[in-house]
Amino acid sequence: MKSIMVALVGIVSIIYLINPTAGVLELIPDNIPLVGNLDEATAVALLVSALRYFGIDIANLFKRDKETKASKLAEHKDLKY
Repeated sequence: MKSIMVALVGIVSIIYLINPTAGVLELIPDNIPLVGNLDEATAVALLVSALRYFGIDIANLFKRDKETKASKLAEHKDLKY
């Protein structure tokens, strides 16, 4: 039952982000300064959480590994200018 609800939340957030009704389905209008995009940010957070629940972790997509940083630093120190 929980996985069905998580999948439903993910599907609803995808539909909200794609917004096939061209702005008719809008919880907070985007022209309100500072808070206009909070509904889209919430939909993205719900979608990322739903994907993580099913084993697709896109939150770490651009995260660097500590070993990569250390090896690049070591390579940089070995270079002679």
